[in-house]
Parts: sequence; C-alpha cells; structure tokens
Amino acid sequence: MDITFKTEEGRFNYRVCGIMICDGKLLAMKDENSVYYYLPGGRVMLHETAENAIKRELREEMGVEPDIIRPLWLAENFFTEDVKQEKYHELCLYFLMDISGIELLTRGESFERTEGKHHHIFEWIPFERLRGEYLYPLFIKERIYSLPERLELLTVYE
Repeated sequence: MDITFKTEEGRFNYRVCGIMICDGKLLAMKDENSVYYYLPGGRVMLHETAENAIKRELREEMGVEPDIIRPLWLAENFFTEDVKQEKYHELCLYFLMDISGIELLTRGESFERTEGKHHHIFEWIPFERLRGEYLYPLFIKERIYSLPERLELLTVYE
C-alpha cells in the first residue's frame, strides 16, 4: 500500500525521486496524463525503506536499478497539481543516483517505456534548458547546480 491519502483539503504523499545526471543533463520524465516534466520515482509503500522504494520505482519505470550515491534533499512540498488542480502536502526524499555501469545511457537523448497502463517519456534535459522547461519541482532548476554533500531539509511552496 502506497503511503498516500486524500482528504477534503487535499492529498498527502510520501515520495522518493532519483536525481540522475550525465554530461550536464538531468533525466526527467512525463507520462500520458502530464503536460510537465517531473523526476523519476514514486510513492513509498508502507513498511518500505526510502532506499528500497527508489530502487523499486526506477526498476519499474525504467527497467534499471542504479546505486544510490547519497540523499540530497528531504523536501516538504506544498503545491497544487497543474492537471487535476488537487492540493498536495508531500514529503519527498531526493537521492543522487549512480548511473555508471547500467545501460540507461545507451537509450539516447529521449526514450519511452511502458509500465503497466502508463506510458512514460524520458528526456535528458541540459541544465541550461531547465529554467525554461515546464518541470517540477521548481527548486531543482536552481539547486541542481550545487548539490549538497549532506542531506538538506527544504520547505517548498509552489
């Protein structure tokens, strides 16, 4: 069971994301319902560690299981989702991932993959293009240039 619940005031999520970087590019994705890019990952299941959750999510979404280098940010995000206009309170743990030694880089600048009923589109977005992209969370567009050495706690209102 995913750690998410809906109330009359909005939805709560506990989520993990993978930060995958290569040659000054960030891997982002969107699906058939999304008009914006977001980072690969997903919801943590009850009784699942965040580390196991990010590995599971990336395996399900992309068919790869990169190693975790370190956690970067624990972000408490408050936002209204653009498509359904649903209000969210989300805790998300962002992990820097090691993609060396996996075949992810051979898939090209963009690639597609189907996971069950969902069709995912992945793209390596150059850092210099990030500010102009429709990408969430917004703080990534600034913080990607100086990754923390230790876990940082963020509170984000978007």
